[in-house]
Amino acid sequence: MLYEMNPNIFPYLCTSKINSMKIVILGTAYPYRGGLSAFNERLAREYKSMGHEVIIYTFTHQYPNFLFPGKTQYSTEPAPQDLNIVRKVHSYNPFNWCKVGREIARLKPDLMITKFWLPFMAPCFGTIARKVRKNKHTRLISILDNVIPHEHRPGDKMFVRYFIKPTDGFVAMSKSVLADLRLFTKDKPAAFCPHPLYDHYGKRLSREEALSLLNLSPDFRYVLFFGFIRGYKGLDLLLEAFTDNRLKEDNVKLIVAGEFYGDSAPYLNQIKELEIEERVVLCTDFIPDSEVNRYFSAADIVAQPYKTATQSGVTQIAFHFEKPMLVTNVGGLPEIVPDGKIGYVVEPDAQQLADALHRFFDENKQEEFERNIVEEKKKYAWSRFIETMEEVYRP
Repeated sequence: MLYEMNPNIFPYLCTSKINSMKIVILGTAYPYRGGLSAFNERLAREYKSMGHEVIIYTFTHQYPNFLFPGKTQYSTEPAPQDLNIVRKVHSYNPFNWCKVGREIARLKPDLMITKFWLPFMAPCFGTIARKVRKNKHTRLISILDNVIPHEHRPGDKMFVRYFIKPTDGFVAMSKSVLADLRLFTKDKPAAFCPHPLYDHYGKRLSREEALSLLNLSPDFRYVLFFGFIRGYKGLDLLLEAFTDNRLKEDNVKLIVAGEFYGDSAPYLNQIKELEIEERVVLCTDFIPDSEVNRYFSAADIVAQPYKTATQSGVTQIAFHFEKPMLVTNVGGLPEIVPDGKIGYVVEPDAQQLADALHRFFDENKQEEFERNIVEEKKKYAWSRFIETMEEVYRP
């Protein structure tokens, strides 16, 4: 470990329980739902398991309504009993940012970690960071999902610069995000580390049990599209791919599991116009954490037909459940899905998606890919992610 090489180098990052840290994680957590909450809560548990004291500062108000296209921001799951989550951050109230920043500064955490994904959050997070660093004790690291968002808005670059300036170092979860960061800062410590496993969704079920819980027939094979449905995720391409008669002959159905983030009509109309209603299973409510294992356990392969991407937590859920993946050659997706080893990488094109799916089922690749995933997923342990956090600050 890094601290064993030189315990005098940034002792606040030492993973020894003797030199435990006080850590604040600033970002989304319960009662908010989704991948951001899941990540921050899992990170908190990892640091707690290492003997550190962890507080998550999350939102009283996360998004104004015009920025949130889903049905609700809130989880229906029970509150986690093992985490210290404080709801004090109002993302669009500048007076609150100053108050929260001063409060965290007084706590004098050794480390504050901010999960950054959207320039809208930059004024809030950037102001809090400026207040916290005045205590001349706390180190500030940001974990970057995105620097430049998928859907651009005026002022994005200005907001990103404001956030980056007070932050000491960065961990980017894809190489493309690291490259985007370097457009804003050349000198600050930064490293790439892929998204660690989402391993908190329970155990993999038998195929039979999962299909029974979902009321699906075992006579079909299933492709899973999972997560919020947004334009850049390419569901329209995957639906078009399902017009390929080979997939019909292969007895394959598509499960769409996730909430529409936007107008559902174009997708529903497309399904009808393509005459594939009987081959698409729509489960378009938000999928609670306790039911995620049903969908991945039922699936033969997970498809991510994204048109643009940086990285995705869906791949790390698939790794956890040891499911083959079909991804497109965009952003960081091909970095973590070796083509022909644990799945396929194709261009964001309906015909290429259809060809890859037919090949998967026709050549019976599932068992081979799943064996390879068992070894491949070792790269995405949380311990490796923590080590990268440390490396950001090594001289």
